[in-house]
Amino acid sequence: MSEQPLRILVLADAGSFHTERYVTELKRQGCETLLVSLEDGRIDHYRLRRKGFVQAFWYVLAASEVKRLIRQFQPDIINPHFVSGYGFTVALAQAKKSAPVVSQLWGSDVLLVPGKSVFHARKTAYALNHADLLLADSEYVVDEARKLAEINNWRVIPWGIEREYLAYRRSDYTVNRPLRVIVPRPHEKVYDNFFVVQALAPMINAGLVKVTFPSFGSLAGHFRLNAKPLVGDSLRFYDPLDRPNFLKLMAEHDVYLSAAISDSSPVSLIEAMALGLIPIAANISGVREWLGRRNGYPYELYDAAGLQKVIGDIVQGCDNHAEMRERNLEIVKRRGIFEENIAETIGLMRSLAAERKR
Repeated sequence: MSEQPLRILVLADAGSFHTERYVTELKRQGCETLLVSLEDGRIDHYRLRRKGFVQAFWYVLAASEVKRLIRQFQPDIINPHFVSGYGFTVALAQAKKSAPVVSQLWGSDVLLVPGKSVFHARKTAYALNHADLLLADSEYVVDEARKLAEINNWRVIPWGIEREYLAYRRSDYTVNRPLRVIVPRPHEKVYDNFFVVQALAPMINAGLVKVTFPSFGSLAGHFRLNAKPLVGDSLRFYDPLDRPNFLKLMAEHDVYLSAAISDSSPVSLIEAMALGLIPIAANISGVREWLGRRNGYPYELYDAAGLQKVIGDIVQGCDNHAEMRERNLEIVKRRGIFEENIAETIGLMRSLAAERKR
């Protein structure tokens, strides 16, 4: 097995930046990879046919086509991402009869989808039971998955940041005046970006902080409409950027801020820690695995006064947080280097494929 390229059939959203990044790294590390997707994207992939007018049925009706692709590609490993979607398709296709199934859990898989209905909970459980190995980026996600199905074989492997981008860390740790804050999560209900504007409006209007948001997300228009009466045109926005330019933009800021109400291990938090930003995030389960009071500022969910105090202390203080920044870099080097974590993932896949061929 070790002398031959590992053949991996990846089923994931081809339009997702995370999919593109993941598949590109698998190929860079020598895997023969076929990406299969119902969604379109820039990365090379096989586009599954969308059957029917209801999106929820696409994953069900794609099972026969996936079964045919498995016969043609003859993968060593079948790797669905988003268990409640592609994992369900793979389960319906009875894919594990052909090759081990390594399912990649995403936070919304078990944090949001099962709560939609009994059907959503059951299909997620069915997909979980079909996997030979479950990979997740946090213990929290695994614990939530265990509430849906009996899970015996799992591994927590975060995603993280590519080692080359550590070079973007600022050498000068002087905190800017006004304080530069970036909130890099798209405008979606789960990320609660408007809470940040409500909490920090007095400081924004006083010119103490400059806050940067993405320009995109399904609630982007709603966000701008509601933010304007509070802070006028004081907010900054950035359009979608390629990875190097996004990380360069992030590195120009002093503070990373997330108000997410549900999350696993946020990639953006790990990136911020690597780049030397002061991390601030709502104190929720997935975030706690990376952020504590020794290496950042967790605040209680929906606590506007608590968030104001954290930001206010940084604005008024003279601590450049050099020790915190160095501590965070060491944490990322130990747990959050993307290439090393993908190499670990490939190693697990190789072991499963070898066992199947014995």
